[in-house]
Parts: sequence; C-alpha cells; structure tokens
Amino acid sequence: MHPNLKELPGSYKLWYTYLKLRRKQVKGKIITDPVYEDVNNTFERSLVFMHKMPRIWLDYCKFLMDQHKITQTRHVFDRSLRALPITQHHRVWPLYLSFVKATNVPETAVRVVPDAEAHEYLLGSIERLDEAGVKLAYIVNKESFVSKHGKSNHQLWNELCELISQNPDKIRSLNVDAIIRGGLRRYTDQLGHLWNSLADYYIRSGLFERARDIYEEAIQTVTTVRDFTQVFDAYAQFEELSLNKRMEEVAENTDPDEEDDIELELRLARLEDLMSRRLLLLNSVLLRQNPHNVLEWHKRVTLYEGKPLDIIRTYTEAVKTVEPKLAVGKLHTLWIEFAKFYEKNDQLDDARLIFDKATLVPYTKVEDLATVWCEWAELELRAGQEDAALRLMARATATPSRPVAYHDEAETVQARVYKSIKLWSLYADLEESFGTFKSCKSVYDRIIDLKIATPQIIINYGLFLEENNYFEEAFKAYEKGIALFKWPYIFDIWNTYLTKFLSRYGGTKLERARDLFEQCLEQCPAQYAKTLYLLYARLEEEHGLARHAMAVYERATGAVLPEEMFEMFNIYIKKAAEIYGIPKTRAIYEKAIECLPEEATREMCLRFAEMETKLGEIDRARAIYAHCSQVCDPRVTATFWAAWKGFEIKHGNEDTMREMLRIKRSVQAQYNTQVNMMSAQMLSGGTTASVETATPTPPQDGMKLLEAKAAEMSFAPAPKGGNILFVKGEVQGGDRETAPLPSHEVNPDEIDIDDDDD
Repeated sequence: MHPNLKELPGSYKLWYTYLKLRRKQVKGKIITDPVYEDVNNTFERSLVFMHKMPRIWLDYCKFLMDQHKITQTRHVFDRSLRALPITQHHRVWPLYLSFVKATNVPETAVRVVPDAEAHEYLLGSIERLDEAGVKLAYIVNKESFVSKHGKSNHQLWNELCELISQNPDKIRSLNVDAIIRGGLRRYTDQLGHLWNSLADYYIRSGLFERARDIYEEAIQTVTTVRDFTQVFDAYAQFEELSLNKRMEEVAENTDPDEEDDIELELRLARLEDLMSRRLLLLNSVLLRQNPHNVLEWHKRVTLYEGKPLDIIRTYTEAVKTVEPKLAVGKLHTLWIEFAKFYEKNDQLDDARLIFDKATLVPYTKVEDLATVWCEWAELELRAGQEDAALRLMARATATPSRPVAYHDEAETVQARVYKSIKLWSLYADLEESFGTFKSCKSVYDRIIDLKIATPQIIINYGLFLEENNYFEEAFKAYEKGIALFKWPYIFDIWNTYLTKFLSRYGGTKLERARDLFEQCLEQCPAQYAKTLYLLYARLEEEHGLARHAMAVYERATGAVLPEEMFEMFNIYIKKAAEIYGIPKTRAIYEKAIECLPEEATREMCLRFAEMETKLGEIDRARAIYAHCSQVCDPRVTATFWAAWKGFEIKHGNEDTMREMLRIKRSVQAQYNTQVNMMSAQMLSGGTTASVETATPTPPQDGMKLLEAKAAEMSFAPAPKGGNILFVKGEVQGGDRETAPLPSHEVNPDEIDIDDDDD
C-alpha cells in the first residue's frame, strides 16, 4: 500500500489516484497476468474505506468486465447495489445491464434484470419466447406500468398478439384465444388487426377450419369498413393460398384421385363464394353501424335480386328493425317497396296486408303516412279496383271524433292525416275520374271547409264545375278561394276567374266585370298589375267605352313595376293613337318623359321628336331635343346627339345647327363642372368657406351649396306640369336661362321659339 494511504486511509482523492495509477501499470498486459489479481486486491482493500463511493465501484466493475470474469463481476455489482444508497443505483444499473447483455449468459440475464420490459426484451432475444410472452402479458395487465421506451399499452398489446400468434408452437403457458378476445373487447379501434392475429395463430397451428371460423366470425361482427377490409383481404388471401398450395400438391402427385379433384373444387367454391358475398358482407357492416339506415336496407334488397325468399326476409327484418324516430331516410319507402314486391309477384292480398300494417306505423311526418295511403290507392287502380280505391280514400280522409291541428306534434300522424292536402288531391282526382258529380263536389267543398285548399285546388274545382256547365258555381268557387288567400297567392285564381268570366259573359255583365276588376286591382302588387290591367283595358276596348280604356291604361302606367313602365307607356301611346289619333298622344309622351328614368326618357324623347317631325312640327321636335339634351351626357349618349344632328341637317339651318352645338358644349361643360366641383369638394376635407363671411361650413352645408350652385348653372330646369321648356341662345360665357310657354297662347299645343339676338 502506498505510504500516504497508510497515514490517510479515508482520503478519496488518494485512493482514486492510486487505483488509476495501478490500472495504468497493467495496461497492455495479458489478462492472465498475476498483476491483474494484485490490482483486484487493491480495489478490495480500497472498498473497505470507500464502499460508499460509486465511482470506485464503477471503476472496479469496469476493470473486472475487461478481465471477462463474469461471476466475480456479477458479485461485485451485487455488492455495490447493497453498499450504495438506493438514490445512487441509477449510476450502477446502466453498466450492469450492458454487462449482462455482453455476457450472453441467459440465466444471468433472467436473474439480474429487474425491469419487466427489459426482461421481456432479453427473453425475446435469447428465444425463450414462452417466458417472454408470460412476462409481456404481465406488463400489459399492469395498469400502472410505464414504458421506458415510450411505448403505449396498446403498442405492447399488439406486440404480445404478434408474438403469441406467430409462435404458437413455442408459447404454451398462455391462453392465446382468451388473450386476443380480451383485446377485442378492450381495443375496439383495432378489431381487424386482432382478428387477423387470432386467425393467424390457428393457421400457424395447422387448424385451418378453426381459422375459417374465426374469419367468418370476424366479418360478421366488425362494425367499420376499415376493419372489414383488413379481415376480408386476409381471409381471401388465406383461401387463395390454401387453394394454390393444394393445387401444387396435386400437381406434384403423379396419380391424383377423385378426392383430390373434389377437394380442389371445394376450395375453389369457397373462394368464389367469399368473393361473391363481399358486397353483402360490406352492407351488413354498414347496417351494424346504423341499423336504422333505410337506404342501406334498400341496397341490401337490390343485392338479393333474384332470390325472393331472401328479399322477403330482408324486408321483414328491415321494417322490424328501423325505428321511425331514428330512421335515416324515409321509412315509408320500405313498406311501399315491400308491398310492391308482392304486387309484382301477383300476390295482391299480401300486398294489401303490408299496406294495412304500414298505415299503423307511427311515422314522424304526416306526409309519410299520406304517401302510404296514396300508394295503396294506386295499387288498387293498377289492379282495376276503382271502387276499392275510392273506399280507401274515404277511409283515409275520415274526420276523427276529436279533430286536431295538422301541425300538433303531440298527436299521432294517424289522427292528423285527414288534413293532408296530398290525400285530398288524389281523392278529388279519383272522384272526378270515377265518382259522381255530387260526390266530387262534396270532396272539393270538404277541402275548402277544412281550410287546406291550395290555389291549384280552387282552380281545379272551378274547371270541374265549368266542365259540368255549372258556371255560377264555378265563379262562387273562385270567390271562396279569393277569400281564403292573400296576394300574391291569389294571382292565378284571379287571372283564371277573370278570364273565364270574360269568356263566358263578355260584355253582357259589364258592371259586374268592372266591379271584379276593381276588387282585384285594389291591393294588387306591382309585379302582377300588368297582366290584369291589360285584361281590364281589353274588356273596356271590346265592350266598354274608349275613355274608360284610356283611363285604365293611364292607371296601369303608374301601377306597374318601374322596369315595366316604358313598355306600358308604349302600349298606352299605341292605343291612344289608334282610338284618338296621333296628336292626342302628346300629353302621354309628356307624362312619360316626366315619370320614366333617364334611359327610358331619352328613348321616349326620340320617339316623341320623331312623331312631331312626321307631323311637320319641326319647332316642337327641336324643343323636345333641347329639353332632352339636359340629361344626355355627350360622352355617354352619342346616339342622341347623332340623332339631333341628323335632324338639324335635314330640317334646320346654320343658326339652328350652331344653337345645337352650343347646347352640346354647354351640357358637356355642365357635366364636367359638376364632376370637377364634386372632386374638389371631396378633396377639400369636407369643409368650404363662405366668400362673404369666410366662416367654415360643415360638409353637409358645403354639399348643399354645391347643389345650389349646380342648379343655378343648369341650362334648363326639370319639366313641370308636363310642359316642354325651350333653350334660349346666349353669347359665349353668358348666362343661361329658360323660357316656358307663354300663358296667353290661344292654342296650348302650339310651340313657339323665341328669337335670340346674340
């Protein structure tokens, strides 16, 4: 021993330095050299004093590992764990585990490694799979276990399933079937993988029939398409491999017998049957997801096409399974198609029985039950039983002892179906076709009494009465419908009523017709006014007075939609010209120009000027052009200015042409000035200063000032009272003014142009 250590045996630094020096002395020597044993003894002596120092223990263990003394190294590791406090064990275990892995001594690994997951890893690496499976099963069942490698419990479970399913001959201590089925109950999101693992276990065990049973059980129980696809693909692959394997065996056999051929055919039939069942099996999966999916039940019936017994069984199961309140789709279609299936097979009694049961189902909507009744009646019609169909409709529409509201959700649909307009419409059609006049009329009256009629029902009722020559009854029916509805729903009724009335009576009951039209037009919306006003005007033209017709047209011009006013004025002008002559249309043109928007005003002015030109009133036409020019920006309305120019070329002279050009420049300047002033106003920040007071004015006052100035600069004010105003000449830069018609004119229709001296 070193002299210093004799004096200071408790010094860690001295011992550490001394042991390091001794290890250097043996470096490069063969491990069988006795000097190694001397160094080992030195470590042992140091541990008498340094047994609480983990660095000394680790150096000693590493030194022994280099000497490949397995048993001695293991003993030293064990002594270090016993000597050191537990808080320092984490420094020893990594080296201890690396030593265990390096030694490749299975028993040592089994005895030493304390961690369950590492234990399982070691057992797997040394092919002690049965013991590894047992330990892994213990890990999976331990809820508090936390993997040091970041594996979830689900991943460990998958590893266990893979281990036991792929090694059935080496794992005998575990119940594989029970373990995997426990996983099926526990991990419902991985059913496909677990079922395949269980089937794979039986396949590797040589139990092929048992594997088939597992596959069949799996595809009959999985509830997702993904799991079904996994299981079905594995099942199909298994059958295909089984068939190929058997075919290879038969091919190698030089003398195949009949049993081999039968077995091959059997395996081929199994594969074909599996592939043919795929759509049905997939449909079953979707129905297990939601057994109330009506569309999937219809698809299932389609898949059984050509198999009547399976179709009947499917329909029966469907109508028993689907709950009306949970149904996805229309439940009544199942009942209807079920009955139609019997009808196609000429089993009408069975079809009627299905319909009878269908009428008792508590549907969520009244219309569903009404559809069932209607389909039943149509079945009777197809069978030629018209009386039976009428009786069905009478039974379906019978008023219950306690009438209820149609939209009262608290009542059953059977109690509310008597107010279904769909039922009553079919009932009325059947009565018209196969019943008597009295019975059909009572049906329509009953519909009106129940206040469930639609405008179309009213029109149908009126047409039915008219066909049977009950014209006044038909008009009463129309009036009942008018009393039931409001605008715009009564437009069709009014239109039919008035048309039929005029075609029936013409002008014999003119006052009554006028009263009807006035009643109709009293609250008529603008979008429906045009048709009715034209009908009214035609009545007055054909059977009434011309002035009444003109009054109707005049009312129509103000009652129609703005976009229809231009067309209405054209009709008005045309009729006025036909009845009174063209000169009488001047007042209408003036009113149109006053009322119509700018685009239509320009068109109307052009027509007005053209008319005056044809009449030889050149001055009037020029005044109209001048009036219209105030709303015609030359940059936009080049057509108008071209028309005026053409007019002046034909009918004017140099002065009038110069006047037209001056007006054009003035109008263009007016538009440019307004645009520039508006732009300057917006750029000025919304405030202006008064010239006289220099007081800031708010933006609103500035806008008013701008508008007032634009009004002062305008060439001609807007027309008032329908009179066309005339443009007076001016010198360049002079003021612009307008002169109305003189009030003392003898002929108010005559237009004079004042002379202008520039």
